[in-house]
Amino acid sequence: MRYFHFCKLPGRVMGTRLLRFTSMVIIILLLVAGALTALLPSIKDDKAPNFKRESNTQSQHALDSFTLIMQTYNRTDLLLKLLNHYQAIPHLHKVIVVWNNIGEKTPEEMWNSLGPHPIPVIFKAQSVNRMRNRLQNFPELETQAVLMMDDDTLISAHDLAFAFSVWQQFPEHIVGFIPRKHISTPSGVYSYGSFELQNPGFGNGDHYSMVLIGAAFFHCKYLEDFQKQPEAVYTLIDETQNCDDIAMNFLVAKHIGKPSGVFVKPVDIRNLEKDTNSGYSGMWHRAEHLLQRSYCVNKLVNIYDGMPLKYSNIMISQFGFPNYANHKSKV
Repeated sequence: MRYFHFCKLPGRVMGTRLLRFTSMVIIILLLVAGALTALLPSIKDDKAPNFKRESNTQSQHALDSFTLIMQTYNRTDLLLKLLNHYQAIPHLHKVIVVWNNIGEKTPEEMWNSLGPHPIPVIFKAQSVNRMRNRLQNFPELETQAVLMMDDDTLISAHDLAFAFSVWQQFPEHIVGFIPRKHISTPSGVYSYGSFELQNPGFGNGDHYSMVLIGAAFFHCKYLEDFQKQPEAVYTLIDETQNCDDIAMNFLVAKHIGKPSGVFVKPVDIRNLEKDTNSGYSGMWHRAEHLLQRSYCVNKLVNIYDGMPLKYSNIMISQFGFPNYANHKSKV
Protein backbone atom coordinates (compact mmCIF):
# COMPACT_ATOMS: atom_id res chain seq x y z
CA MET A 1 0.00 0.00 0.00
CA ARG A 2 2.79 2.36 0.81
CA TYR A 3 4.50 1.47 -2.47
CA PHE A 4 1.26 2.01 -4.31
CA HIS A 5 0.62 5.23 -2.48
CA PHE A 6 4.20 6.32 -3.12
CA CYS A 7 3.86 5.61 -6.83
CA LYS A 8 0.52 7.46 -7.30
CA LEU A 9 1.47 10.66 -5.49
CA PRO A 10 4.17 11.84 -7.91
CA GLY A 11 1.83 11.20 -10.81
CA ARG A 12 -0.83 13.40 -9.34
CA VAL A 13 1.67 16.10 -8.56
CA MET A 14 3.14 15.94 -12.03
CA GLY A 15 -0.33 15.82 -13.60
CA THR A 16 -1.46 18.85 -11.63
CA ARG A 17 1.63 20.79 -12.57
CA LEU A 18 1.22 19.86 -16.21
CA LEU A 19 -2.42 20.91 -16.12
CA ARG A 20 -1.52 24.22 -14.50
CA PHE A 21 1.29 24.79 -17.02
CA THR A 22 -1.01 24.02 -19.95
CA SER A 23 -3.69 26.29 -18.54
CA MET A 24 -1.17 29.09 -18.13
CA VAL A 25 0.02 28.68 -21.71
CA ILE A 26 -3.55 28.75 -23.00
CA ILE A 27 -4.37 31.82 -20.93
CA ILE A 28 -1.22 33.59 -22.17
CA LEU A 29 -2.04 32.68 -25.77
CA LEU A 30 -5.57 33.97 -25.34
CA LEU A 31 -4.29 37.19 -23.84
CA VAL A 32 -1.80 37.65 -26.64
CA ALA A 33 -4.46 36.88 -29.27
CA GLY A 34 -6.82 39.35 -27.63
CA ALA A 35 -4.16 42.03 -27.56
CA LEU A 36 -3.33 41.47 -31.22
CA THR A 37 -7.01 41.55 -32.14
CA ALA A 38 -7.45 44.82 -30.28
CA LEU A 39 -4.58 46.29 -32.27
CA LEU A 40 -6.12 45.34 -35.61
CA PRO A 41 -8.39 48.02 -37.19
CA SER A 42 -12.07 47.33 -37.26
CA ILE A 43 -13.37 47.05 -40.83
CA LYS A 44 -16.61 48.75 -39.97
CA ASP A 45 -14.98 51.57 -38.02
CA ASP A 46 -12.24 52.04 -40.60
CA LYS A 47 -14.48 52.43 -43.62
CA ALA A 48 -16.74 55.05 -42.08
CA PRO A 49 -13.93 57.55 -41.38
CA ASN A 50 -12.56 56.99 -44.88
CA PHE A 51 -15.90 57.80 -46.46
CA LYS A 52 -16.20 60.79 -44.20
CA ARG A 53 -12.74 62.02 -45.14
CA GLU A 54 -13.49 61.63 -48.85
CA SER A 55 -16.76 63.48 -48.43
CA ASN A 56 -15.04 66.25 -46.52
CA THR A 57 -12.37 66.52 -49.22
CA GLN A 58 -14.97 66.90 -51.95
CA SER A 59 -16.89 69.40 -49.86
CA GLN A 60 -13.67 71.31 -49.25
CA HIS A 61 -13.04 71.55 -52.99
CA ALA A 62 -16.59 72.75 -53.56
CA LEU A 63 -16.43 75.52 -50.98
CA ASP A 64 -12.80 76.62 -50.76
CA SER A 65 -11.70 76.53 -54.39
CA PHE A 66 -12.92 77.64 -57.79
CA THR A 67 -12.88 76.58 -61.43
CA LEU A 68 -11.57 78.89 -64.13
CA ILE A 69 -13.56 78.86 -67.38
CA MET A 70 -11.93 80.61 -70.32
CA GLN A 71 -13.36 80.73 -73.82
CA THR A 72 -10.87 81.29 -76.61
CA TYR A 73 -10.90 81.95 -80.33
CA ASN A 74 -7.86 82.35 -82.57
CA ARG A 75 -5.47 83.34 -79.77
CA THR A 76 -3.51 80.19 -78.99
CA ASP A 77 -0.26 81.99 -78.16
CA LEU A 78 -2.02 84.30 -75.74
CA LEU A 79 -4.02 81.41 -74.28
CA LEU A 80 -0.87 79.48 -73.35
CA LYS A 81 0.60 82.59 -71.74
CA LEU A 82 -2.53 83.13 -69.65
CA LEU A 83 -2.78 79.47 -68.66
CA ASN A 84 0.78 79.62 -67.39
CA HIS A 85 -0.04 82.75 -65.36
CA TYR A 86 -3.20 81.34 -63.82
CA GLN A 87 -1.49 78.12 -62.71
CA ALA A 88 -0.13 80.06 -59.74
CA ILE A 89 -3.47 81.47 -58.53
CA PRO A 90 -4.39 80.40 -54.97
CA HIS A 91 -7.51 78.23 -54.56
CA LEU A 92 -7.69 77.33 -58.26
CA HIS A 93 -9.00 73.76 -58.60
CA LYS A 94 -9.27 73.26 -62.36
CA VAL A 95 -9.22 75.11 -65.67
CA ILE A 96 -11.78 74.51 -68.43
CA VAL A 97 -10.82 75.96 -71.82
CA VAL A 98 -13.77 76.40 -74.19
CA TRP A 99 -12.15 75.93 -77.60
CA ASN A 100 -14.11 77.84 -80.26
CA ASN A 101 -11.62 77.29 -83.09
CA ILE A 102 -13.97 75.01 -84.97
CA GLY A 103 -12.22 72.20 -86.84
CA GLU A 104 -8.81 73.00 -85.36
CA LYS A 105 -6.99 70.71 -82.97
CA THR A 106 -6.74 71.95 -79.41
CA PRO A 107 -3.25 72.74 -78.05
CA GLU A 108 -3.65 70.05 -75.38
CA GLU A 109 -0.60 68.05 -76.49
CA MET A 110 1.56 71.16 -76.60
CA TRP A 111 0.35 72.25 -73.18
CA ASN A 112 0.96 68.83 -71.63
CA SER A 113 4.44 68.63 -73.19
CA LEU A 114 5.35 71.79 -71.27
CA GLY A 115 4.33 70.20 -67.97
CA PRO A 116 4.01 68.97 -65.36
CA HIS A 117 1.39 71.50 -64.31
CA PRO A 118 -0.02 71.79 -60.77
CA ILE A 119 -3.55 72.60 -61.99
CA PRO A 120 -5.32 70.34 -64.51
CA VAL A 121 -6.47 71.98 -67.75
CA ILE A 122 -9.35 70.48 -69.73
CA PHE A 123 -9.90 71.52 -73.34
CA LYS A 124 -13.53 71.43 -74.51
CA ALA A 125 -13.66 71.53 -78.32
CA GLN A 126 -16.93 73.05 -79.61
CA SER A 127 -18.86 72.15 -82.75
CA VAL A 128 -20.20 75.68 -83.32
CA ASN A 129 -18.52 79.02 -82.58
CA ARG A 130 -21.04 80.63 -80.22
CA MET A 131 -20.49 83.32 -77.63
CA ARG A 132 -22.67 81.44 -75.16
CA ASN A 133 -20.59 78.25 -75.33
CA ARG A 134 -18.82 79.35 -72.16
CA LEU A 135 -22.09 79.34 -70.23
CA GLN A 136 -22.61 75.58 -70.43
CA ASN A 137 -23.05 73.54 -67.26
CA PHE A 138 -19.88 71.51 -67.79
CA PRO A 139 -19.83 68.02 -66.20
CA GLU A 140 -16.18 68.57 -65.19
CA LEU A 141 -17.20 71.44 -62.93
CA GLU A 142 -16.72 70.33 -59.31
CA THR A 143 -16.69 73.63 -57.42
CA GLN A 144 -19.44 76.02 -56.48
CA ALA A 145 -17.41 79.05 -57.51
CA VAL A 146 -16.70 79.79 -61.16
CA LEU A 147 -14.13 82.32 -62.29
CA MET A 148 -14.85 83.32 -65.88
CA MET A 149 -12.11 85.14 -67.77
CA ASP A 150 -11.80 86.51 -71.28
CA ASP A 151 -8.86 85.17 -73.26
CA ASP A 152 -7.19 88.58 -73.55
CA THR A 153 -7.35 89.67 -69.90
CA LEU A 154 -4.70 89.17 -67.23
CA ILE A 155 -5.46 89.89 -63.57
CA SER A 156 -2.93 89.57 -60.77
CA ALA A 157 -2.98 86.65 -58.36
CA HIS A 158 -3.53 89.05 -55.43
CA ASP A 159 -6.57 90.60 -57.09
CA LEU A 160 -8.12 87.21 -57.84
CA ALA A 161 -7.46 85.80 -54.38
CA PHE A 162 -9.05 88.89 -52.83
CA ALA A 163 -12.04 88.82 -55.17
CA PHE A 164 -12.61 85.14 -54.36
CA SER A 165 -12.72 86.00 -50.65
CA VAL A 166 -15.30 88.69 -51.47
CA TRP A 167 -17.37 86.19 -53.49
CA GLN A 168 -17.39 83.85 -50.49
CA GLN A 169 -19.19 86.64 -48.62
CA PHE A 170 -21.57 87.36 -51.52
CA PRO A 171 -22.06 83.96 -53.21
CA GLU A 172 -25.37 84.92 -54.85
CA HIS A 173 -23.84 87.85 -56.70
CA ILE A 174 -21.50 88.27 -59.64
CA VAL A 175 -18.26 89.50 -58.07
CA GLY A 176 -15.94 91.02 -60.61
CA PHE A 177 -13.72 93.77 -61.90
CA ILE A 178 -15.60 95.41 -64.80
CA PRO A 179 -18.79 97.32 -63.91
CA ARG A 180 -21.27 98.66 -66.45
CA LYS A 181 -24.70 100.27 -66.27
CA HIS A 182 -27.89 101.08 -68.09
CA ILE A 183 -29.91 104.30 -68.05
CA SER A 184 -33.40 105.08 -69.23
CA THR A 185 -33.77 107.87 -71.76
CA PRO A 186 -36.75 110.28 -71.72
CA SER A 187 -38.35 108.24 -74.50
CA GLY A 188 -38.24 105.13 -72.33
CA VAL A 189 -35.47 103.45 -74.31
CA TYR A 190 -32.51 102.05 -72.38
CA SER A 191 -28.88 102.83 -73.15
CA TYR A 192 -25.85 100.80 -72.14
CA GLY A 193 -22.47 102.18 -71.15
CA SER A 194 -19.73 102.61 -68.56
CA PHE A 195 -19.29 105.28 -65.89
CA GLU A 196 -19.16 108.07 -68.45
CA LEU A 197 -22.83 107.35 -69.14
CA GLN A 198 -24.47 109.71 -66.65
CA ASN A 199 -27.97 109.67 -65.25
CA PRO A 200 -28.81 113.17 -63.97
CA GLY A 201 -31.77 111.94 -61.98
CA PHE A 202 -29.74 109.59 -59.82
CA GLY A 203 -28.18 112.27 -57.64
CA ASN A 204 -24.58 112.71 -56.52
CA GLY A 205 -22.00 110.00 -57.06
CA ASP A 206 -21.83 107.25 -59.63
CA HIS A 207 -23.35 103.80 -59.87
CA TYR A 208 -23.43 100.58 -61.86
CA SER A 209 -26.05 97.94 -62.56
CA MET A 210 -23.97 95.14 -64.11
CA VAL A 211 -20.66 93.39 -63.52
CA LEU A 212 -19.35 91.78 -66.69
CA ILE A 213 -18.63 88.05 -66.49
CA GLY A 214 -15.48 88.30 -68.64
CA ALA A 215 -13.54 88.85 -65.40
CA ALA A 216 -15.76 87.72 -62.54
CA PHE A 217 -16.70 85.06 -59.99
CA PHE A 218 -20.23 83.65 -59.80
CA HIS A 219 -22.01 80.56 -58.48
CA CYS A 220 -22.09 77.49 -60.72
CA LYS A 221 -25.87 77.23 -60.25
CA TYR A 222 -26.28 80.16 -62.64
CA LEU A 223 -24.80 78.07 -65.46
CA GLU A 224 -27.58 75.55 -64.88
CA ASP A 225 -30.16 78.33 -64.65
CA PHE A 226 -28.91 79.79 -67.91
CA GLN A 227 -29.83 76.56 -69.70
CA LYS A 228 -33.46 77.14 -68.65
CA GLN A 229 -33.81 80.65 -70.08
CA PRO A 230 -36.37 81.52 -72.78
CA GLU A 231 -35.32 80.49 -76.27
CA ALA A 232 -35.46 84.15 -77.30
CA VAL A 233 -32.45 84.83 -75.05
CA TYR A 234 -30.32 82.28 -76.94
CA THR A 235 -31.53 83.62 -80.28
CA LEU A 236 -30.56 87.17 -79.31
CA ILE A 237 -27.06 86.12 -78.21
CA ASP A 238 -26.49 84.00 -81.33
CA GLU A 239 -27.71 86.70 -83.70
CA THR A 240 -25.47 89.35 -82.18
CA GLN A 241 -22.59 87.08 -81.06
CA ASN A 242 -22.71 89.35 -78.05
CA CYS A 243 -24.58 90.16 -74.83
CA ASP A 244 -24.38 86.83 -73.01
CA ASP A 245 -22.85 88.74 -70.08
CA ILE A 246 -25.78 91.19 -70.04
CA ALA A 247 -28.21 88.26 -70.09
CA MET A 248 -26.41 86.70 -67.12
CA ASN A 249 -26.79 89.94 -65.15
CA PHE A 250 -30.51 89.97 -65.97
CA LEU A 251 -30.77 86.37 -64.79
CA VAL A 252 -28.97 86.99 -61.47
CA ALA A 253 -30.79 90.25 -60.72
CA LYS A 254 -34.16 88.63 -61.40
CA HIS A 255 -33.23 85.66 -59.20
CA ILE A 256 -32.06 87.57 -56.12
CA GLY A 257 -34.11 90.77 -56.46
CA LYS A 258 -31.01 92.86 -55.73
CA PRO A 259 -28.14 94.39 -57.73
CA SER A 260 -26.64 91.54 -59.72
CA GLY A 261 -23.02 92.40 -59.08
CA VAL A 262 -20.44 93.49 -56.56
CA PHE A 263 -17.60 95.55 -57.99
CA VAL A 264 -14.07 94.80 -56.75
CA LYS A 265 -11.56 97.52 -57.61
CA PRO A 266 -8.58 95.79 -59.29
CA VAL A 267 -5.00 96.77 -58.58
CA ASP A 268 -3.45 95.09 -61.61
CA ILE A 269 -5.63 94.24 -64.61
CA ARG A 270 -4.26 94.23 -68.16
CA ASN A 271 -5.58 93.73 -71.66
CA LEU A 272 -3.08 91.63 -73.63
CA GLU A 273 -4.82 91.77 -76.97
CA LYS A 274 -1.83 93.45 -78.62
CA ASP A 275 0.45 90.62 -77.46
CA THR A 276 -1.14 88.03 -79.74
CA ASN A 277 0.26 87.20 -83.17
CA SER A 278 -3.13 86.29 -84.64
CA GLY A 279 -4.18 89.84 -85.39
CA TYR A 280 -7.67 89.04 -84.07
CA SER A 281 -9.26 91.92 -82.17
CA GLY A 282 -12.10 91.79 -79.71
CA MET A 283 -15.71 92.59 -80.52
CA TRP A 284 -15.63 95.70 -78.36
CA HIS A 285 -13.58 97.40 -81.10
CA ARG A 286 -16.50 97.28 -83.52
CA ALA A 287 -18.15 100.62 -84.23
CA GLU A 288 -21.58 99.19 -83.49
CA HIS A 289 -20.58 97.51 -80.22
CA LEU A 290 -22.24 99.91 -77.77
CA LEU A 291 -25.31 100.32 -79.96
CA GLN A 292 -25.63 96.57 -80.19
CA ARG A 293 -25.42 96.17 -76.43
CA SER A 294 -28.03 98.87 -75.91
CA TYR A 295 -30.20 96.95 -78.35
CA CYS A 296 -29.67 93.80 -76.27
CA VAL A 297 -30.70 95.55 -73.05
CA ASN A 298 -33.99 96.64 -74.61
CA LYS A 299 -34.64 93.22 -76.13
CA LEU A 300 -33.98 91.50 -72.79
CA VAL A 301 -36.39 93.89 -71.06
CA ASN A 302 -39.07 92.72 -73.51
CA ILE A 303 -38.15 89.04 -73.05
CA TYR A 304 -38.21 89.26 -69.26
CA ASP A 305 -41.23 91.56 -69.27
CA GLY A 306 -39.50 94.21 -67.22
CA MET A 307 -36.16 95.64 -66.08
CA PRO A 308 -34.69 93.51 -63.26
CA LEU A 309 -31.35 95.36 -63.07
CA LYS A 310 -30.81 97.47 -59.96
CA TYR A 311 -28.15 100.07 -59.19
CA SER A 312 -25.32 99.83 -56.71
CA ASN A 313 -22.59 102.30 -55.80
CA ILE A 314 -20.46 99.97 -53.69
CA MET A 315 -16.82 99.40 -54.51
CA ILE A 316 -14.81 96.88 -52.49
CA SER A 317 -11.07 97.50 -52.43
CA GLN A 318 -8.12 95.69 -50.90
CA PHE A 319 -7.32 98.99 -49.21
CA GLY A 320 -10.71 99.60 -47.63
CA PHE A 321 -14.44 99.44 -48.28
CA PRO A 322 -15.49 102.93 -49.43
CA ASN A 323 -18.71 103.91 -51.11
CA TYR A 324 -18.39 104.16 -54.84
CA ALA A 325 -18.78 107.93 -55.15
CA ASN A 326 -17.80 110.30 -57.95
CA HIS A 327 -15.67 107.76 -59.77
CA LYS A 328 -15.56 108.82 -63.40
CA SER A 329 -12.58 106.94 -64.82
CA LYS A 330 -13.27 104.14 -67.27
CA VAL A 331 -12.46 100.58 -66.23
